[in-house]
Amino acid sequence: MSIEARFKLDYPGFSLDVDLAIPGHGVTAIFGQSGSGKTTLLRCIAGLERASGSLKIESQSWQDANYFMPVHQRPLGYVFQEASLFPHMSARRNLEYGMKRVAAADRRVAMDQAIELLGIDHLLDRLPGHLSGGERQRVAIARALLTSPRLLLMDEPLAALDLARKNEILPYLERLHDELEIPVLYVSHAPDEVARLADHIVVMDAGRAVAQGPLTETLARIDLPIKLGEDTGVVLDGRIAERDENWHLARVEFDGGSVWVRDSGHALGHHVRVRILARDVSIALEPQHDSSILNTLPAEVIEIADDAHPALALVKLRVGKSAVVARLTHRSARGLDLSPGAKVFAQIKAVALIG
Repeated sequence: MSIEARFKLDYPGFSLDVDLAIPGHGVTAIFGQSGSGKTTLLRCIAGLERASGSLKIESQSWQDANYFMPVHQRPLGYVFQEASLFPHMSARRNLEYGMKRVAAADRRVAMDQAIELLGIDHLLDRLPGHLSGGERQRVAIARALLTSPRLLLMDEPLAALDLARKNEILPYLERLHDELEIPVLYVSHAPDEVARLADHIVVMDAGRAVAQGPLTETLARIDLPIKLGEDTGVVLDGRIAERDENWHLARVEFDGGSVWVRDSGHALGHHVRVRILARDVSIALEPQHDSSILNTLPAEVIEIADDAHPALALVKLRVGKSAVVARLTHRSARGLDLSPGAKVFAQIKAVALIG
């Protein structure tokens, strides 16, 4: 399955112009700063905005020059920033409303399955006014799933939540990723959410898709026009290879090496993601043995680019078959005589285990 979206839409002071080929599986993040066109793109896919262009989902045309599938006929679920539950209905009746939109023969997600996936069994008899923000959003996601969508659209579903509620709901979103086969388009401006949930990413800037591709490859690019500041970094897929119970650490192997992280209790062989921020990576010409930095990996300089501040540079490193990005001053880069092809050592101060 694939998703092909070509849209043009003009507003006073803003235009959307995209040509996308998105995998029809997993989670694709639509990522960018506020005003970049993320939500407008999602609304065009939903049919809520009448853009010119075309949209194909699994070779079925939802829109072209001669046809526009009405919103109510598009087999998709839509989760907004606010839960938008019917306030006079219990959580259970809100779920039943979503399920009744689909003929019994076409239902692919069962009520019990949605309830279990989102962990809302104990909430079913409550009215939305008696639910927390995170609980309301979990009910809203379950209701969207019960429409048995071929495509699930999520428009910054965590943006209205505080950090505690956000951390409460993220594990449930990870379960959807792992256990359902419904493709998800996930709009966000939060790099931590994208790093944790997405498989593929579309980077939006001023109404254009300036990059798209697998998450691990695209986040490692240092030539993009948007700058992530303190959130610049990479995501690596790996597995738990060793646990050091004495020091509460675990060693994660990835395609090119391994790093020690705080032990989160995962079993040996468990697949995880690690996020390595550029601010936590330094570069040395020789391995340092008298340092507190635990992870030192042989690397090769691939590319050097300017960062947002003129004093700073981003250095892309190849570590085996993987990429790591380091932030350092241009003065340090000159002092180390860094250039593409140089053999160095990446010193990783801290690694965040994110999944």
